[in-house]
Amino acid sequence: MNMNLLDRLTDIIEEKRDTWIGISDAIWAYAETGFEEDQSAELLCTSLEAEGFQVDRGVGGISTAFIGSYGSGTPVIAILGEFDALSGLSQKAGVASAEELVVNGNGHGCGHNLLGTGALAAAVALRHYMEEHQIQGTIRYYGCPGEEIGAGKTFMVRAGLFDDVDVALTWHPGTTNNIMSMSSLACYEVVFAYKGKSSHAAATPHLGRSALDAVELMNIGVNYLREHIIPEARVHYAVTNTGGISPNVVQAEAEVLYLIRAPLVSQTEEVYQRICDIARGAALMSGTEVEIKFISALSNLVPNTTLETVMHRNFTALGVPVHNESEIAFAEEIRSTLSEADKAFDVRSDRQLVGKELSDKLAPYHESSVILPGSTDVGDVSWVVPTAQCQTVCDALGTPFHSWQMVTQGATSIGHKGMLHAGKVIAATALEIMQNPELIAEAKVELQERLNGETYRSPIPPEVIEYEIQRQR
Repeated sequence: MNMNLLDRLTDIIEEKRDTWIGISDAIWAYAETGFEEDQSAELLCTSLEAEGFQVDRGVGGISTAFIGSYGSGTPVIAILGEFDALSGLSQKAGVASAEELVVNGNGHGCGHNLLGTGALAAAVALRHYMEEHQIQGTIRYYGCPGEEIGAGKTFMVRAGLFDDVDVALTWHPGTTNNIMSMSSLACYEVVFAYKGKSSHAAATPHLGRSALDAVELMNIGVNYLREHIIPEARVHYAVTNTGGISPNVVQAEAEVLYLIRAPLVSQTEEVYQRICDIARGAALMSGTEVEIKFISALSNLVPNTTLETVMHRNFTALGVPVHNESEIAFAEEIRSTLSEADKAFDVRSDRQLVGKELSDKLAPYHESSVILPGSTDVGDVSWVVPTAQCQTVCDALGTPFHSWQMVTQGATSIGHKGMLHAGKVIAATALEIMQNPELIAEAKVELQERLNGETYRSPIPPEVIEYEIQRQR
């Protein structure tokens, strides 16, 4: 490993340390949800332009999607950035208690303010090193909106925006340092919208047809279905429209939003079709009508050992984030707010973490057969481009994702250190790949072997456009 190279990439990122922290904290404060990340996207775009990148805004027909490019020719390396927040998770920064910052506001409960900025730091570091050493190739920062809900990358892949990319790299904030060698669950996002007939619930209930009854009947039916689908599948729902707040009115409309997950797209499709049958049955039972609105979908993630090995090698050479006493003390405060189950989560797989507040080690690399119980639209990128991703420590051990604890740590020095370190790992990995084209060829061969003759088919039907964008706008 060329330590001079690593030292230079590290220096570039550290020289602009305050800039990256300022961008991350600004995105944390914006806390914009999927496809509404106007301020966050514009900040990242202007930051890229200030660093000499050519920026194309509104790519793929999505207003908050963009691509920043530097260089020319091959290889083409994509660095993926995210910047969307979650609804209902508003939280003050740097406090070890649940304190809402904005009433019913949003919050970065998955650390995407860090994710997008760390990826930006990597792209900028690589751009400067390429210029200094006259390195041929193209580096692209992909601004990917709506990861949490809406599957921005899936729409971007479907639009052909990754067709000429050779390798894709990204990362995610978390509680441990590791290479994310795993698959993930495919996922469908679907709205079931019922229409009935309103009536006075006391005087003429027999003349009404309750859409809310239909939603409840559907949910009960799906709950009975759970026993009869594969155990790896997951089905979640949220009632997004109850038809009003007047109990003396038969609800004429109601909606429920479903997420349907399984290890493969084909398995997800099978569960989805059975749920559609239940939805139609609920309409028949209640005398209502149902409209099934397919919003978005995600494919399962395809890991790539070739790239992951390179990333782990660079991560090893760079070491891990080092935390001071005040950071460890704050992490201890955070852990005091967690359940015993949460605190035990990380140490179950690594007993060396017992008694620690923050992980101080890099997990050994091994190709994993584990399936992440969540879903990510990075999966769709990984079907068409060899892809690797790492995780760095940005949170106390045991911190659950999508929690106020993760929001509050996302604008602290713990989160900032993990973000900057991820940028260094990605930049170093990208540079090694650019300088060794045989790695790209090997990674592409591995991808084809893993697909085993399958070709990518977008899980989003061609007639479905960015419905979620339209709905929120």
